[in-house]
Amino acid sequence: MTDQHAVVRNTKQRSAVRDLLADCEGFHSAQDLHAILRDRGERVGLTTVYRTLQGLADAGEIDVMRPPGGEHLYRRCSSGHHHHLVCRSCGRTVEVEGPAVETWADKVAGRHGFVNVSHTMEIFGTCPGCAAGQKTES
Repeated sequence: MTDQHAVVRNTKQRSAVRDLLADCEGFHSAQDLHAILRDRGERVGLTTVYRTLQGLADAGEIDVMRPPGGEHLYRRCSSGHHHHLVCRSCGRTVEVEGPAVETWADKVAGRHGFVNVSHTMEIFGTCPGCAAGQKTES
């Protein structure tokens, strides 16, 4: 029996999604990515975009952010485990390492007997550019 994510055909549509993620900065929803592809003249269905994003996420090729009350957002990130600082205003995202978070997560999991632990963490705030803009508007 084959793992459902192990064999994924690399179609023209899936390549278009991968290429777009390589071109885009920041996190984007599946609908946003689909709209950009359509604007570029690509014939890619929204279902294909969702499936491709899920496959890339499962393979660890992209990061997925789940903001409170929002839909999943996707972006191609650097390799290795990291976290994100995300601006609530403009969506600017900065990758950060968090060794203290890693240590804490391992200790908490171990204390409760959990193994094979993973986690995600996003820190939301206002970037310097947006904060400066908010001060001038006051």
